[in-house]
This record gives sequence, C-alpha cells and structure tokens, in this order.
Amino acid sequence: MIHRLVVVGSGVMGRGIAYVAAVGGYEVTLVDTNETALKNAEMELNSIFHKGLDRGKITAEQVELAQRKLQFETNLIVAAKTADLIIEAVPEIASIKKEVFEVIEEHATSECFFATNTSTMSPTEIASYAKRPDKTIAMHFFNPVHKMPLVEIVRGLETSNETVDLIKEVASKMGKETVVINEFPGFVTSRISALVGNEAFYMLQEGLGTPEEIDKAIKLGLNYPMGPFELGDLVGLDTRLNNLKYLHEKLGEKYRPAPLLEQYVKAGRLGRKSGKGVYDYTIEEELITK
Repeated sequence: MIHRLVVVGSGVMGRGIAYVAAVGGYEVTLVDTNETALKNAEMELNSIFHKGLDRGKITAEQVELAQRKLQFETNLIVAAKTADLIIEAVPEIASIKKEVFEVIEEHATSECFFATNTSTMSPTEIASYAKRPDKTIAMHFFNPVHKMPLVEIVRGLETSNETVDLIKEVASKMGKETVVINEFPGFVTSRISALVGNEAFYMLQEGLGTPEEIDKAIKLGLNYPMGPFELGDLVGLDTRLNNLKYLHEKLGEKYRPAPLLEQYVKAGRLGRKSGKGVYDYTIEEELITK
C-alpha cells in the first residue's frame, strides 16, 4: 500500500502532482534543492487551493486536510528514506534524471516504487539508473495537472504487473483516468501533440496564417480545446523543442523541429513562463495591473 509519496522537482508538473496527491489523501513531500523554487511552489499551491475553494471544486475541509498532508523539503536523501512511492518530475534531461534515480536508489527502502513523469523518454532506460526495474514505471501527467483528467501509464521492459496495478490505483485516488501502454518513444499523446505543434510552426514559418488564425482553425475545425500555439506556450516552447529533438533522434525526419521553433527558443521566447512565446503575455499582465 502507498501512504507516503515523494515528488522530486517543484516546477509546474511537480507541484501539480503534489497537489492532486495530497487532495487524494496521500502524505506528500515535494522536494527541490532550490529553496526559492520550493517557496514559489508552495505559494502557487496555496493559490490553487484557494481558487478551487472559490469555484466550489474543493471544500474547506478538503483544503485543510490536503495542506496538512503537504510538506516541503530541500534534502532528497531525507525525503527518500520514508517514501513508499517516489515520482520524479525534473526536466527531460537524462543526466538530471540519472542523478535523481541514483540518489533515491541508494536511500529509499527496497519496498519503494519509482515513477518518472517523462513525456517522451524511455522508462526502461530511466529504470537502468537504479536497480529495481520491476518497480519502475512512467506516469505521464498533463499540464495543468489539477485540471487534466488523464495519466498515461507506460510500462518499461521489466515493469511488473504488480507495479502497473499499484500505479493505476494511485492515479485513481488522485482522481485520474488512466491508459496503460507499452514503451515506445513519445508514447501516444506526445507523439501526436509534437507532430501537431511542430506542423503549426511550419505553417507559421511559411506565412500560411497568423498564430490566432491557425489556433482558431484547429480549435473550431478539429474540436481541440486549445490551439497548438496556446498549448506550446503553456507547456513551454523549450520543452516542446527538447521533446521534438528526442523524437527526431529516435523516430526520424517527420519529427525534425521547425527552424522557427528553434529561433523562438534561442530568443528566450519560451511561452507563459518567460512572459512571451508565440503570444505576448506581458500585455495581459499590464491589463491586469491597470
């Protein structure tokens, strides 16, 4: 049984996973070595709690209980020692994930299960950074975690059926629907999303239409809830580019990143997190403050 859950990485995905885990009844420790990032995550989580309360999505009693279950820690070694499940949610960079898994392998109990929130990378490869491939799996959450209903569960080569069943139960307690798939680069959702987002940048590069017109066409013509540029700015254009580079390496030419996307990232236009991506969010902020 899973009681104590550790989330490694306090970025957008990590804090979102910590939120749904605490609301789901788990004792949760959110870990980040960067104390400032951890403080920012705590403030953002409090904001999500209050917005959920204001909108009737969660009761005051649920908020109070979930906040009591949430802890924040800068020392991964300390957090790992008492964990039943550790979910890694650090950037999609193999060296960073390797460092995390080496630490948790050394300091977690032998009964502890490991999950990675990767959207494209191999859970088999990530499992090789530790020594318990049967207890390692991918849990691909979607942004924003507290609103998106799906968790894509991806088995590695040696992931056990016990691990799959346990992770399905954990995701269910977090209020999520699940699909269980076998490992292949990009899984289901990232392969499709990367293709659509990349093709949108090729269209923009070719002068086919404005970002607004392309997003509107996709939303109204294909019934997507968000346009590819809106989604890219939300996820982060640097994240989208990293995913495309990985898929291009593994699956070939159809995933070659659009040159315009690479230009945007080089210019620091990363999306909402930097204030400007395909769209300019500093204008929104100015209107709010006026």
